[in-house]
Amino acid sequence: MKKSVFLGAFAASTVLAGAAFAGTLDDVKARGELICGSNVGLTGFGAPDASGEWKGFDVDLCRAVAAAVLGDATKVKFVPTTGETRFTALASGEVDLLVRNSTATYGRDVDLKLDFVAINYYDGQGFMVKKDLGVSSAKELDGATVCIQTGTTTELNLADFFKFNNISYTPVTVQDDSEAQRQYLAGACDTYTTDASGLAASRATMADSENHIILPEIISKEPLGPAVRHGDNQWGDIVRWTFNALLIAEEKGITKANIEEAAASSTDPEVRRLLGIEGDLGAMAGLDNNAFKNAIAASGNYGEIFEANIGTATPIGLARGLNALWTQGGLQYAAPFR
Repeated sequence: MKKSVFLGAFAASTVLAGAAFAGTLDDVKARGELICGSNVGLTGFGAPDASGEWKGFDVDLCRAVAAAVLGDATKVKFVPTTGETRFTALASGEVDLLVRNSTATYGRDVDLKLDFVAINYYDGQGFMVKKDLGVSSAKELDGATVCIQTGTTTELNLADFFKFNNISYTPVTVQDDSEAQRQYLAGACDTYTTDASGLAASRATMADSENHIILPEIISKEPLGPAVRHGDNQWGDIVRWTFNALLIAEEKGITKANIEEAAASSTDPEVRRLLGIEGDLGAMAGLDNNAFKNAIAASGNYGEIFEANIGTATPIGLARGLNALWTQGGLQYAAPFR
């Protein structure tokens, strides 16, 4: 009997905790600003430029959500968070949404009570070394010093990889990517490990980038994406479907440049629903019916955002790979907009 009472009380407290954050949409509308948890600075994904304006792949998703909810992609406040502070910032309500190369995992979902409502980048953990180290495989790193961010899945994957391969390492713990890069370049560690996309982003900012190589091994699955708090399904739906709208736009050939023409002339029923010409799909989520049109118009479709920030024509130089649309052999696949 005591066990039942305890479980009942626990369930009630969980419901109340979830209810405390069940009005994120109303909060954002009342404030007139979206507060987005970002990286402290990862070139191509989320970092302020020389004038202090935030730019990047993750930043553009935040701007798309702001455009969908507020009709203005500039109404975003970016709060830098580290690997250790990001989930606390979200859980406490300091930020409305976390978009900063964070991996969806069982523990973060079930234990930390966070919902990863989409995967905007499929990634995996890798290693970067200086060419003159003379290493061509991560399996040759026995006895190496490794720069590693604390509070990350990267830290756990590293331990698993070295244990599985019966080799040893000495960790050099850092708080964020910029510190990791400084320590690595200063020679404090032999190798720097993080998501392969993060390694490419860091290398792109190095004056001697040609002297650094990313080793071939990818040692983990790192599905990265935006996270919201449990218990706020409406807000989670809005973030999820804003991201899906960007994917569908790419599938349908809708770009930032032609979106007005598509809205005026398309006869495709899904496009007309997406752009708010037909139906009330925006209103279903508590938004204007042109919400997803606004989201696409902010920075373009998913492919445009990818190529502008981290694609092959940028210094980071990432190919689409797993992040190509499903129609092109990738994993990016949006549910139907109907």
